[in-house]
Amino acid sequence: AAAAAGASAAGAAPAASTQSANALSSLSGNFNTFLNLLMTQLQNQDPTSPVDTNQFTQELVEFSQVEQQINTNSSLNTLIQLTQTGQVLQGSSLIGKTVDVASTQVPLQSGVAPAITFTSPVAGPASVTVANAAGVVVAQPQISASQGSNSWTWDGTGANASTQPDGLYTFTVNGPAATGGTQSLPFSVVGTATGVTRNNGTIDLQMGGLTVDFGHVQSVGN
Repeated sequence: AAAAAGASAAGAAPAASTQSANALSSLSGNFNTFLNLLMTQLQNQDPTSPVDTNQFTQELVEFSQVEQQINTNSSLNTLIQLTQTGQVLQGSSLIGKTVDVASTQVPLQSGVAPAITFTSPVAGPASVTVANAAGVVVAQPQISASQGSNSWTWDGTGANASTQPDGLYTFTVNGPAATGGTQSLPFSVVGTATGVTRNNGTIDLQMGGLTVDFGHVQSVGN
């Protein structure tokens, strides 16, 4: 995945260079047309009312400024591509390591899902609601939460002991509140990083079928 991302970043750089080259080519064509018009006007000007040279000088300056801006944009695009490629290569060092990411989605692959961790203010019963991609609740297991940090792993079993297909599932966790009753408990997903990708200018981490922005990574283990 890291190699594919690197190839994607490398492929984007020539695209940016092509756009800059096209812009410079268009500017060059316009500039040549401008010079031809200028020479024609100078050759056919009225000696008693010569052409205003200040106007032509200003237009020449404007052409030069546009050319410089195109070159600057091209250099910035190249710098951005190189920076993102470097980020992908650095991120690839996480592949195979245990990462803790903030996400409400959990991937199920080969009937195995990564663990979720949450903190309960007090000990008591908690429930995890599991919904598939269509938003249909397929499981709602009850667990016994202890005060403090808790870890729980879904085995892919749905209602009536049915086996759910692989894919992304949305989790919500409800547990005991310190003042009584229940409350929604935030959680994170702990699993093994399997890849790094570049997507629309952002660098994403993959955990099986789950893709999250690197900003959602909370910790990295061995």
